[in-house]
Amino acid sequence: METTSQFPWLTVLGLIPLVGTVVLLALPRRKEQLQKVVALATSLVVLVATILACAAFDPTGDRFQFTQAYDWIPAFGVQYAVGADGIALVLIALIAVLVPVVILASWHDTDTVVPAAATTSVEPDVDGGGAGSTRIGSPHEAPRSKRRSVKAFFALLLVLETMMIGVFAATDVFLFYVFFEAMLIPMYFLIGSYGGPRRSYAAMKFLLFSLAGGLLMLASVIGLYVVSADQGEGTFAFERLVELEISTPVQIALFLGFFIAFAIKAPLFPFHTWLPDAGAEAPVGGAVLLVGVLDKVGTFGFLRYCLPLFPDASRILGPYIIVLCVIGILYGALVAMGQKDLKRLISYTSVAHFGFIGMGIFAFTTQGQTGAVLYMVNHGLSTGALFLVAGFLIARGKSRLIEDYSGVAAIAPILAGTFLLAGLSSLALPGLSTFISEFLVLLGTYSRYPVAAVFAVLGVVLAALYILLTYQRTMQGKLRLPAGLTSIKDLHLREVLAVAPLLALMIVLGVYPKPLTDVINPAVDATMQDAGRTDPAPTQGGGDAAAPAR
Repeated sequence: METTSQFPWLTVLGLIPLVGTVVLLALPRRKEQLQKVVALATSLVVLVATILACAAFDPTGDRFQFTQAYDWIPAFGVQYAVGADGIALVLIALIAVLVPVVILASWHDTDTVVPAAATTSVEPDVDGGGAGSTRIGSPHEAPRSKRRSVKAFFALLLVLETMMIGVFAATDVFLFYVFFEAMLIPMYFLIGSYGGPRRSYAAMKFLLFSLAGGLLMLASVIGLYVVSADQGEGTFAFERLVELEISTPVQIALFLGFFIAFAIKAPLFPFHTWLPDAGAEAPVGGAVLLVGVLDKVGTFGFLRYCLPLFPDASRILGPYIIVLCVIGILYGALVAMGQKDLKRLISYTSVAHFGFIGMGIFAFTTQGQTGAVLYMVNHGLSTGALFLVAGFLIARGKSRLIEDYSGVAAIAPILAGTFLLAGLSSLALPGLSTFISEFLVLLGTYSRYPVAAVFAVLGVVLAALYILLTYQRTMQGKLRLPAGLTSIKDLHLREVLAVAPLLALMIVLGVYPKPLTDVINPAVDATMQDAGRTDPAPTQGGGDAAAPAR
């Protein structure tokens, strides 16, 4: 069976980075500058094509657009089936924005030697996570002979872009699983080959956690096929799986397989422990894509698969997941406040942010879920910018320890200003993009779970503390730099060009988020309908906080 609808934008978007990878690998090894140019040009072509696809998308049209379906493994009903609703489209757009930013910001990341354990000092981590905080040797050490491959680094980024686009575009559950697992490979090598001193440990921990979750999801994927075969013809097609009649006990069992895999990927508390290690040890560009995009696959999976395919299980288990999300919000914020390593601090802030996203999803309100999808996009922008600026600072000071820096704003005002703006967006300052996301999540959650929303507000207060205190310690006060340094250079043009699009989008979407909400809302409405849920009825004077939901 073959079906197509409109121009195959999604397939084209996935193929462009692969073509760029082939061209990149064909270049002579010594042409490193040309390799970087090819990688950047390829990512910019993807960005332009994504803009054209967004322009062609009709928010009032069919739920899934740019659809294609071709038989892949007919004996098992597996298809190459892709399509984008509004939720998938905005996340693909986020990928298209972040990849060229990461390539530009990582222009010289492979020019240095691989950090060696002998040149590092490791300090204990306050939460017992094991990796600790790192000071990366001396800025005046004699360079080692081994250099990292420029070609391989940028090829991995382009392959990862294809896998990320594929996982959001897939409408066949088996195809989704293939992309879900395949995108682990380039990220594993990015962390393990180009990361910090404890890169091998972090890469292996990331891989093992992800594979464990993937195995559970595979069991549930097979379970769905068995159920569909019992009710007619075995299939992995999303639109047909939604129509299945699945008993509540079976729904709960299958839901848990998907949920744990997505909770690890997100990551939600208590499945989060791999993230601080991976985020801290990954190269800065890899950390941006890891936290900015890969982790969104988990929360996207909640919306795309857990809620529509297992509505009864979602209703039953939803309140317990809300509790985990609230714990994650408070835990992530409190532990972030105690971090000494700048990259680990940013990683822990994401644990808190994903708590907000998960809470918005399982509140089962249109406001909460719209806010959650917006939060996915805005978190990618703000946390991506934070990681980039932190990387610029670490590259100059050769240390990730917060205590090694003070008064940086006096000698690097542009660096300090970009750090402040990204931090203010991360703490949801009104007027910046994350604010409207967090506001919608809290508003949507309060209408159904008011106690959870009240506790979650404490996370907002704690976010202001850990962001502003970190800025004050590193950028304000008397000048202090890592040993051997008397000054550091401010951001140069390439670094400003890399981070500027993210800062601009934070401001624009903070003032005018309507273009995104217009695309997201119809997809959220369809998800709510698939899940069999409606918004709580408005309260009448003196009544309950929310009427019983269907």
